[in-house]
Amino acid sequence: MSATPLPSRRLVLGMAAAVPLSMTGALTIGSQSASAATASPFVMAYFTQSPRGLGTDYGLHLAVSTDGLQWMPLNQNNPVVTPTGGDGGLRDPFILPKQDGTFVVMATNLKGTDWTRQSQVIHVWDSADLRSFDNYRLLKLHSMATHSWAPEAFWDASRGQYAIIYSAVNSSGHNVIMVNYTTDFHTVTSPQVFFDPGYDVIDGSLAMDVNGVNYLYFKARNNLVGARSASLDRGSFTVFTSGLAPQGGIEGPILAQASGTWYLWGDANALFYTWQTSDLSTGNWTATDRRVYTQPLNSKHADIKPIPQTVYDNVVAKWGKPAWNRLKSYNFPDRYWRHADHLGRIDPYPFDPYTDSQWKLVPGLADSSGVSFQSVNQPTRYLRHAYYQLRLDINDGTTRFAQDATFHRIAGLADPSWSSFRSHNHPDRYIRHYNHQLRIDPISTAVGKADATFSIWY
Repeated sequence: MSATPLPSRRLVLGMAAAVPLSMTGALTIGSQSASAATASPFVMAYFTQSPRGLGTDYGLHLAVSTDGLQWMPLNQNNPVVTPTGGDGGLRDPFILPKQDGTFVVMATNLKGTDWTRQSQVIHVWDSADLRSFDNYRLLKLHSMATHSWAPEAFWDASRGQYAIIYSAVNSSGHNVIMVNYTTDFHTVTSPQVFFDPGYDVIDGSLAMDVNGVNYLYFKARNNLVGARSASLDRGSFTVFTSGLAPQGGIEGPILAQASGTWYLWGDANALFYTWQTSDLSTGNWTATDRRVYTQPLNSKHADIKPIPQTVYDNVVAKWGKPAWNRLKSYNFPDRYWRHADHLGRIDPYPFDPYTDSQWKLVPGLADSSGVSFQSVNQPTRYLRHAYYQLRLDINDGTTRFAQDATFHRIAGLADPSWSSFRSHNHPDRYIRHYNHQLRIDPISTAVGKADATFSIWY
């Protein structure tokens, strides 16, 4: 949640050969790595936003991951539930695994970006397994003339209660992180200040009992800043890091651990940045290579939680895998395939229309062992080469068109865990980008191999 809008500005597959196509035509992808297959899976909750609003939706969206880095949207990236009360929309959703093994979902009550909106309530649902969302209610946290932004919660064992923390302006005149305590998420204690370093802070995210220390990351002055405490007592956290931010600022920190590494996620106007460390106590973070993580399409101000394998399997079965894919450039991993003016190119994420970047990878029109790229938002059109440039043209049913629109997927020329695509009727040429345009060329140099290597994900 941000009262100052931020300016606008990511998987890896295993064996690249002989990849089967599902009955929907979308690529079927198995385990991403041997380690991911044995690690705890994860769920991400988010709402969606795109630069011109074409992909903006204020409902609860879910994505899942086997490694905490590559995220697969569920329900075709549509919401799984939308609030029926309050402002009729949510921001900043949060999932809490409760002590009894069920879940509670909370979110800011705000549809849109009216930062002056003073809502004393938050949205709350109960969920047994993230397949259904029950007992919807508005939970009142305070009676102050201020908001209740970015609610999160944790179990405070010393109190035998859950703590709900959120951002609000109190008598200090600036945003602080408040806390209410509850046993049932139906009634709460009176609000109290949880953390106030003396300046405006919002969007608190906790990592608890890491070698006996609790860590709280938050947004301050458009940076992500860390505080720590040996307890969960109000007023006990002290700042110990300087800020992290790309140019233009960032919000919505998420602390998440995967395979022994801690990741700090942040949201810069629906573009996620990620840093990593092996030791939270140092406060030192290294930027994560954008090649190794892919956020859900249009995801905004998210939350990440580990879940049991059975919950992962059940939500995928319930909500379904996407019927489309996106393709990311190897050497420009901030850029994705898209069509614009019926020409193929790679452009920086995010952009609108975002549907220009969604493709159905269907059996090759000229050879079913190959692949053709069918546009999702213009389904009569396919990527084909013409004078070696990739165009989005209507399938005219001719043999020539079918051959021009068929490619053979091979192990990535720059990285065999990624993918490259060889032309069916010009087998000495591969799809590559050049000046950000997609075309087919012979490939011999290291630069050319990198230009011709892509990931297939969602």
